[in-house]
Amino acid sequence: FLLNYHLTCILSQCLLSTVNIIGLSSLGSISEEETCEKLRGLIQRQVQICKRNLEVMDAVRRGAQLAIDECQFQFRSRRWNCSTLETVPVFGKVVTQGTREAAFVYAISAASVAFAVTRACSSGELEKCGCDRNVHGFSPEGFQWSGCSDNIAYGVAFSQSFVDVRERSKGQSSNRALMNLHNNEAGRKAILSNMRVECKCHGVSGSCELKTCWKAMPPFRKVGNIIKEKFDGATEVEQRKVGTTKVLVPRNSQFKPHTDEDLVYLDPSPDFCDHDPRTPGMLGTAGRQCNKTSKAIDGCELMCCGRGFHTEEVEVVDRCSCKFHWCCYVKCKQCRKTVEMHTCR
Repeated sequence: FLLNYHLTCILSQCLLSTVNIIGLSSLGSISEEETCEKLRGLIQRQVQICKRNLEVMDAVRRGAQLAIDECQFQFRSRRWNCSTLETVPVFGKVVTQGTREAAFVYAISAASVAFAVTRACSSGELEKCGCDRNVHGFSPEGFQWSGCSDNIAYGVAFSQSFVDVRERSKGQSSNRALMNLHNNEAGRKAILSNMRVECKCHGVSGSCELKTCWKAMPPFRKVGNIIKEKFDGATEVEQRKVGTTKVLVPRNSQFKPHTDEDLVYLDPSPDFCDHDPRTPGMLGTAGRQCNKTSKAIDGCELMCCGRGFHTEEVEVVDRCSCKFHWCCYVKCKQCRKTVEMHTCR
């Protein structure tokens, strides 16, 4: 993937308050206030937050990379596969439109910042935060709260302040700002609603005379899976005025109202079949690998948009005949085999 310094440009010239942070993914350590000034496109309030929270910005950078990696994993078998470009914005114009793809990118980006900052708190990396000390005492189930509970409240609060500030500076009056802010929060709720309890037993010979527990975030892969499910069931919305407040409601009145955890979008997605040089990020599916036997979106019929596909035989090398040796390693042979590879015309 083209993750180089050009990604810093995503912090600029983009309608995406959330996706702007993705440009931090390829930067080195952000340790000086002058670096904040050089991040093109940050509004003044974001620059101020950056300067006041230099130690946190490395975690934000890691979160940005996490967002890209998870997006590309979740969309690896779809026509739009979250490819990054050396242009502004990093995903091209695909996510400057109010599509469900943009909804996913906003949600995963906001979630990744909250996740990475929370993880930095728990690891003792940051002076401003640590473990969640509000979780203490004994639970109704009888176990003792101890250990290091993830300080998700701090991570979410930082994500809200840094990621959402561009949209909030617009007064939240446009339907796109409302969409962005809703999806940002839905991404963070994918973590908040899936916090888990982890425990450790203490006692003689492994007995559980005393059990200490703490609250932990779910793995980020689970967060990505949840947001991808929300993408698949996203609600098309439009803006309406209810009293003096502008809100987003389902475009189809027969659909049930969306919840705070659902993704919403304004515009239908293109089919992503053909390369469009006028639309950066619209790369088409020519040359993409497809599954000849699948009837799903990764199958050659759908992936190739009916254009047909090429088939060639390629030699691949796999590990095989693996054996465990005492103690303690596994030794494998390398086996070569010929397989068919299918790519879209």
